[in-house]
Amino acid sequence: MKPILLSIALASLLGTAAVAADAVKIGMITTLTGPAGYLGQDIRDGFKLAMDMDGGKLGGTPIELVVEDDGLKPGQGKQIAERMLGEEGIKLFTGIVFSNVAGATVPDIVDNDAIYVSPNAAPSNLAGKECNENYFVVSWQNDSLHESAGQNATNLGYKKAFLLAPNYQAGKDALTGFKRYFKGEIVGEIYTKLDQTDFAAELAQVRAAKPDVVFQFHPGGLGITFLRQYEQAGLTKEIPMVVAEPSMDGVILQSVGKAALGLNVSSHWNHDFDNPANKAFVEAWEKAYNRPLTSYAEQGYEAALAYGAALKATGGSIEDLAAFRDAMRKADFQSTRGKFAFGKNQHPIQNWYALKVVEGADGKMDLKTVGELFKDHTDPYAADCKL
Repeated sequence: MKPILLSIALASLLGTAAVAADAVKIGMITTLTGPAGYLGQDIRDGFKLAMDMDGGKLGGTPIELVVEDDGLKPGQGKQIAERMLGEEGIKLFTGIVFSNVAGATVPDIVDNDAIYVSPNAAPSNLAGKECNENYFVVSWQNDSLHESAGQNATNLGYKKAFLLAPNYQAGKDALTGFKRYFKGEIVGEIYTKLDQTDFAAELAQVRAAKPDVVFQFHPGGLGITFLRQYEQAGLTKEIPMVVAEPSMDGVILQSVGKAALGLNVSSHWNHDFDNPANKAFVEAWEKAYNRPLTSYAEQGYEAALAYGAALKATGGSIEDLAAFRDAMRKADFQSTRGKFAFGKNQHPIQNWYALKVVEGADGKMDLKTVGELFKDHTDPYAADCKL
């Protein structure tokens, strides 16, 4: 090779290395396998979509996204975080889907001077007295999801409810949240297993209790199984159901089809929101991925936008964590939900909406926004946060 060409080649290589060296690493620990694997896949792909729309960057800063599967195992999530913190020196984290994994993993991250932005799990114990200046949530606090369902059930006039949710932190938060805003009587309450495949015994108890409405929280594959068995037991024609969005996302809706028709759902976001940021996101997702759009994808996308806004404000530097936290708190990005802000405990202050499963013009089931449930809603634990 001639000297001049060698110099150009070396300069090119050095330039590439410089870009790689300047890239900010973000560690994504999420659930990618098993019946709930699509939840983490959507979070990952929503996050990557925001990067792709910014040319592989966030806020103009090159990003190296390091993704690992926690397998829905708290111990595995904790080990991944320890390795990313120690061996890879990662200071920015996101991705966790389930609250039991978050409970084992997030404290180690934030106590080691690293930032964690949750795109999903937000257990109650991390929202109040145990809040942390390095911990941000872009989704919701767990209870809030189901507070919206409780309010929806109350608005719809139901008087007697039967409740079911898996026996882990998010399931406990779900029932607590629902009961906080449901003004009727609770005639039954069951905690199921996080890996349950047969709900026959529980459905028999539901039928015997004769409630006006059933509220259930079963995300991912659990939700598909529960709804199919609910229909097979003939309960869809007998007892209506009110749920929050994780129990009726785009994948579940596609899987169960007309069994979901008429179901009342509540959410902080829907694909039909009429604002420029949401339209751009929905269009980009549909162009990039040939699969249903879920709130997990939207939340992964919003986590990326939140990081991007802070990186833009700090010129891509994460050395001064106090300055980075200050930039994060401003939430200076255009949310797909419209109005968005972080509250005192760095969880969202946002609106909540009533949705309904309807049949579209193409004969497919669709989630349609039909009303507002809460305006500028925050969680009940923020008052106990000392930040």
